[in-house]
Amino acid sequence: MVQPYKHEPFTDFTIDENRQAYLNALKTVEGYLGQDYALVIGGEKVTTEDKIVSYNPSNKEEVIGRVSKASQELAEQAMQAAVAAYKTWKKTKAEVRADVLFKAAAIIRRRKHEFSALLTKEAGKPWREADADTAEAIDFLEYYARQMLAIKDGVPVNSRPNEFNRYNYIPLGVGIIISPWNFPLAIMAGTTVAAIVAGNTVLLKPASTTPIVAAKFVEVMEEAGLPAGVLNFVPGSGAEVGDYLVDHKDTRFISFTGSRDVGLRIFERSSKLSPGQIWMKRLIAEMGGKDTIVVDSEADLELAAQSIVAGAFGFSGQKCSACSRAIVVEDVYDTVLNRVVELTNELLLGDPTEQGTFMGPVNDNNAFKKIMEYVEIGKREGRLMTGGEGDNSKGYFIQPTVFADLDPKARIMQEEIFGPVVGFTKAKDFTEAIEIANNTEYGLTGAVITTNRAHQEQAREDFHVGNLYFNRSCTGAIVGYQPFGGFNMSGTDSKAGGPDYLLLHMQAKTTSEMY
Repeated sequence: MVQPYKHEPFTDFTIDENRQAYLNALKTVEGYLGQDYALVIGGEKVTTEDKIVSYNPSNKEEVIGRVSKASQELAEQAMQAAVAAYKTWKKTKAEVRADVLFKAAAIIRRRKHEFSALLTKEAGKPWREADADTAEAIDFLEYYARQMLAIKDGVPVNSRPNEFNRYNYIPLGVGIIISPWNFPLAIMAGTTVAAIVAGNTVLLKPASTTPIVAAKFVEVMEEAGLPAGVLNFVPGSGAEVGDYLVDHKDTRFISFTGSRDVGLRIFERSSKLSPGQIWMKRLIAEMGGKDTIVVDSEADLELAAQSIVAGAFGFSGQKCSACSRAIVVEDVYDTVLNRVVELTNELLLGDPTEQGTFMGPVNDNNAFKKIMEYVEIGKREGRLMTGGEGDNSKGYFIQPTVFADLDPKARIMQEEIFGPVVGFTKAKDFTEAIEIANNTEYGLTGAVITTNRAHQEQAREDFHVGNLYFNRSCTGAIVGYQPFGGFNMSGTDSKAGGPDYLLLHMQAKTTSEMY
């Protein structure tokens, strides 16, 4: 019998023992900064002269590590290794594949603070955000292993006298995993192991700003007993290696998490038939959002303000689920806005290795420049209430920023900024607030703060997002509890951490036997 799933608990850092363990983990990570990491192709370590260098975004002079950079020639070798490994891995019992994930989860759980400390260093995640990222990675490993055990025998279908029918799921083939920098352990691990436990082999191309945590994860999977060639590690340029693999005739599916523009580019390229290709490639894509918290006139206004601040500024707003828009009914608009400004001014921006830091740096200089450009746009479009300044002299730090009185069609209210910027718009009533909430091309997450049951049910029907939360913030989906994925330009609504996610990596086969 499959054991019930319980999510990995978050660490309580008010307990001195846990606090000291995290400080020790930071020292452990600092002890191996600057090392080189190889590609992994068919179980072999491959080193190249060309490197991707990972820097600490809160101290840009500090090198986290260097990974060898794949070329098209090496990507082709990795593809052939994956094709070869698929022949045996697809026939490996589901229980064995699940056991690899359970073992990997146990290894990461034992090294939980080390992985979190690496996220603090490489991704700039404050303690709580890093701890949640690692917990989510463990959750994905545990959850998908259990899901595989639940579906390994297929589902029952009807049979007739002298006829027996079966309906089973079989793997797809070789997949390309293109993972993001903002959840460089959780999403990278989750997308990779979902494909693997379903019986596929993969090529993992992690984000170029956070490749070291991916390299460490690949080591864990090897330690957990994953056979050579099932997981091939090929960090490299999107234009050179990414496009090559997306176009490849042997690629059966692509699992992508990242920006709308890159996702659409992959969607277009993957739809074209390459010479020798005998299938339509499947795309699993999560492409971002422009997420809204709606505040009703009948609401707990303190909860509303706290939810907006947590959703907008957790991990510097660098989440596809981040609250970048607050739409507040006019009766309570000023009250909520002013309280959000007060709470924002209390936030501590700084070095994420310090326990008290709420908000660390943004990802890199490109992110810094893009966000600061949006801040300037916001100054023209609305009223700057607080923040609006950045400093990239040592790291990439931007103050949490609040803009008020924005037109619903303003760029600040329509375009994904992916930084610590939230815009406020006033609605005349709840119905208009929901209409404004739906006026973007995205449909990922949303939240509604209300004590009015009729309004809550109205939002449940009319607020068009993949993940809708009532009386809480719009970030923080937990694997197995709030399956995550969105509508419209937010992607393919591939609900990560949900009961049907593994099926996206498989295909159904009917067999019918006459007696």
